[in-house]
Amino acid sequence: MNIREALTEAERAGAAITPATAPERRDAGALSLVVQNAGQIGLTYAQDRPRLPSPAQVIREFYNSTLDEEMNGRRGIVRSGSLSNAGLVLHTLKTIETTLYGFVLGAVLGIALAVGIVYSRAMDLSVMPWAIISQTIPIVALAPMIVLLLSSAGITGLVPRAIIAAYLSFFPVLVGMVKGLRAPDHMQLDLMRTYNASAAQGFWKLRLPMAVPYLFASLKVAIAGALVGAIVSELSTSSTQGLGARMLQGSYYGQTVQIWAALLAAAILAAAMVGVVGVADRLVRRAMGGAA
Repeated sequence: MNIREALTEAERAGAAITPATAPERRDAGALSLVVQNAGQIGLTYAQDRPRLPSPAQVIREFYNSTLDEEMNGRRGIVRSGSLSNAGLVLHTLKTIETTLYGFVLGAVLGIALAVGIVYSRAMDLSVMPWAIISQTIPIVALAPMIVLLLSSAGITGLVPRAIIAAYLSFFPVLVGMVKGLRAPDHMQLDLMRTYNASAAQGFWKLRLPMAVPYLFASLKVAIAGALVGAIVSELSTSSTQGLGARMLQGSYYGQTVQIWAALLAAAILAAAMVGVVGVADRLVRRAMGGAA
């Protein structure tokens, strides 16, 4: 993907290039240019603004915009006392904030709806189909509408972004909890009735414990979805902070390496968040007497 720009730079430096003219190279395929100019391949890994950066460039940019920026940068935390707006750390923390708010909101909404669906036939027939239909709407199309509607009501800032993140996180929790709360079979439910257990006792002592594995499995999906929603919300709003805003800035100025470094930060963040949910899952199962 970087071969055309690399060959242009090599030609300006006096190297012999095949084909010799820019129009011919423009019409030629990228693979044929690579084959005919194998000696220039190394240049594709050292461009300042490559179309597709190499892994080494991404890792170097990631290091420069995190540790190096905060430790040695003029606006870094060591010299200024606050996190640098030019670094990834501040943007990552802002995305974490939006993600967590959206995740908690989505999880609470999903659990509440799941309980209502399991215990109410009317909600099962009315709410569940709409919940499924809601997930067919692309978030990139829905996010600007949410921002516009809330801003017209005077609601801006974190709230719209958290709602967009919650939109992608509530559905996995809803589906997982419905499946989990319906996991007890008829014999177990009949046994609770034999003990004259109330509906609340049946929920807390039977349905909820059996739903815990389903809940945490869905929470892992939900927190990753909340992160995606948080990044999309930052792309859709006028936010100047966050990984989404960082990617948008990189696209404005043609800094693909900056975009890929932000993507790397998002991937690491997603893995860390899913790992935290996994640790919470093991702790809860151990507290309940199950296998950790």
